[in-house]
Amino acid sequence: MPMSTPQQTPEATLLVVDDEPSIRELLSASLRFAGFSVLTAADGHEALQHQSGSHVDLVVLDIMLPDMDGFEVLRRLRERDPELPVLFLTARDDIKDKIQGLTVGGDDYITKPFSLEEVVARIRAVLRRTHPVEGEAAILQYADLQLNEDSYEVHRAGQPVELSPTEFKLLRYLMINSERVVSKMQILDHVWDYNWDGEISIVESYISYLRRKIDSPDNLGITDPAEAAALTPLIHTKRGIGYVLRAGK
Repeated sequence: MPMSTPQQTPEATLLVVDDEPSIRELLSASLRFAGFSVLTAADGHEALQHQSGSHVDLVVLDIMLPDMDGFEVLRRLRERDPELPVLFLTARDDIKDKIQGLTVGGDDYITKPFSLEEVVARIRAVLRRTHPVEGEAAILQYADLQLNEDSYEVHRAGQPVELSPTEFKLLRYLMINSERVVSKMQILDHVWDYNWDGEISIVESYISYLRRKIDSPDNLGITDPAEAAALTPLIHTKRGIGYVLRAGK
């Protein structure tokens, strides 16, 4: 008689609302793989029906829907559950939608096209804020680099690293997308939230600051020659494309 595999308890129940079948299916499959239970809806009315009949911990909500826009869906969802977390999906360059989404009460937003790793990370960050678990630490780890989202502490090779708030956001974004090349425009979008009217060279400057802090044995206080030699750079430049956090070239 074959042995049955024990079912893991889902991390949370998510409702994905998007009228594009390919995006809806890709998101739902990826989120199930990440450990979530997922419901799907193709429009606002179907989303409201799911909320009436099922427990939902968080909604991933597209703004452009065929029957009503995402802002109206959010309003109706919150009439029934004022504390329900909502993460908006927005068109990549539509700054107005992003601002309106956060103004009307959205907890966060994701731009299309999106990184699936970032979607999962942002969902978990919103869930931690809205459904905190006592004693749970929000830690990102890559190689010997560790970032604690709750305490805002960073360590490299066991050594503490002091970062400014913007450096912290930049490192977090690189870690969420580790081993994936991200462009300067993507970094501006997610680290500066489009609130930057200056030159894109600001990204190069902050990458340089970050490199000096996490990739330099001297700045980390590592004096042992063998330990210093073992510290390999993690932040790499892909000329003409962007940057990548990766162990090794």
